[in-house]
Amino acid sequence: MATFPTHDPPTPLRPFVAAAHGYAVPANPTGLHRGLPSRHLTLVVELLAPLRLSGLGSPVAAHAVAGGLHTRPVLIDASAPQEGLQYALTPLGAEALLGLPASELAGRDLDLADLLPEADRLVARLQETRSWAARFRLLDEALLARLAGREVPAVRPEVAEAWRVIFRRGGQTRIGTVATHVGWGRRHLAEQFRLVTGLTPREAVRIARFEHARGLLLRPGRPGLADVAARAGYADQPHLAREWRALAGCSVGTWLREELPFVQDGAHRTGAGSTS
Repeated sequence: MATFPTHDPPTPLRPFVAAAHGYAVPANPTGLHRGLPSRHLTLVVELLAPLRLSGLGSPVAAHAVAGGLHTRPVLIDASAPQEGLQYALTPLGAEALLGLPASELAGRDLDLADLLPEADRLVARLQETRSWAARFRLLDEALLARLAGREVPAVRPEVAEAWRVIFRRGGQTRIGTVATHVGWGRRHLAEQFRLVTGLTPREAVRIARFEHARGLLLRPGRPGLADVAARAGYADQPHLAREWRALAGCSVGTWLREELPFVQDGAHRTGAGSTS
């Protein structure tokens, strides 16, 4: 039986941690979980065995992993039960909590020990802790300690507004319209946007549209794929199919068959670089 306890981070962490949950899940019968692109970076602490990830640069095997924003699936070994904590980070949270800008983490999964000297000690303490409340408290305390006395660089308001508009509209907006909205040219917006997030505005639009489609597929009484495509802003169903394969690494049908049982009912499946 899978369990997914949720957690509200303390107030000082909320600009940097968009969501937090635990997970205790059985092995996936396929032996694989696909970590899907999303608007969040990911911090995962796996307590049973090292997470084994591939698909973004060099393979990683570690108990604690930080994953940047990405436009390809992360392939996660799910052949054994998993248990741990997953925090979804905002782009601002990368530098504030991990000490590395989101732009430098983009398209990468890293052993957290490469970023935080105290990571191995934190994993050991979490492995000795049995209650979910105490586990969340330990991880919160470690992240709060990272913030103590640290100045977080401000994000230019034009970039923050462009990000907000793209995701609030589910990717159904033109880059030129966003640039005009924030008072910049398209090229300048693309340069500044990438410096902060590691993504271009066009990549962010693709991810926002993909998130919208995924949300529709998770709803009770799931609409047909043609309807999902239209409502999520794709030109047609073949456009949805092409984008889904590019971003998820499989067809919509394969994802529904192999992954949906593990993410339905609002549950999150573990995986660095994904909140899926």
